[in-house]
Amino acid sequence: MVTEPPDPHALLSLAVALAEEAGAVIATRLSGGRVRVDTKSSVVDLVTDVDRAVEALIVERLRAERPADGVVGEEGAERDGESGVRWLIDPIDGTTNFVYGVPAFAVSICAVAGDEPAAGVVLDVPRGERFAAARGGGATRNGERIGVTSKAELPTALLGTGFGYDAAHRARQARALQRVLPAVRDIRRGGSAALDLCWVACGRLDAYYEDGVQPWDTAAGELIVREAGGRVARMDGARPGSVVVASGPALLDPLTRLLAEALHA
Repeated sequence: MVTEPPDPHALLSLAVALAEEAGAVIATRLSGGRVRVDTKSSVVDLVTDVDRAVEALIVERLRAERPADGVVGEEGAERDGESGVRWLIDPIDGTTNFVYGVPAFAVSICAVAGDEPAAGVVLDVPRGERFAAARGGGATRNGERIGVTSKAELPTALLGTGFGYDAAHRARQARALQRVLPAVRDIRRGGSAALDLCWVACGRLDAYYEDGVQPWDTAAGELIVREAGGRVARMDGARPGSVVVASGPALLDPLTRLLAEALHA
């Protein structure tokens, strides 16, 4: 059963409320110092009891507020829906930063209606910055409108990127970086794909690319970039369509050409 198309702004209001509640839980647990750390796909792929608790909280709230919606979470939550709306949840994007006390991690929540992101929020918990967008409504940081840079030249562009957890995958990413780094101003590695995308959206980065990201990592951030006037593309990498590239309008084409050479060299 598919109902009337949902209001993106209503979905965003719910996403913001969920992210704020989740952020409060994370902040409380962080200040209390009681965090249990496990591993997932490899010894460098960390997960904590806070990740799992926050995801369970968000799923519980969604079940109460929108029981017909689907849900997919990084830590294993999955539910089919009947409404045509599906929520992509990353309870803590940047878990390694969270574990080490590096202040760069975020709650990322995106509502997808049909096949298109309709509303997304990325809450930078340590900084108290909330990036948000509803389809067609622009992008904001703490309620103020934001926009991407107008950078068009790769040699003076500041890029963000990230690395995977598999050793062989990391080696491929390092080889690609050898070709990318000499062609740009510099590279930043923040440790959170969601925040990297939001930093493109607000002009702290000129562009971002990463090979191997998952939908829950980037869905909200991709929408925020687009609503901030930027462009997002997908390229083949470790698997088909696994590379996300985001930038201002003029930089995307030269960057994707550079990456096509670097990723498949």
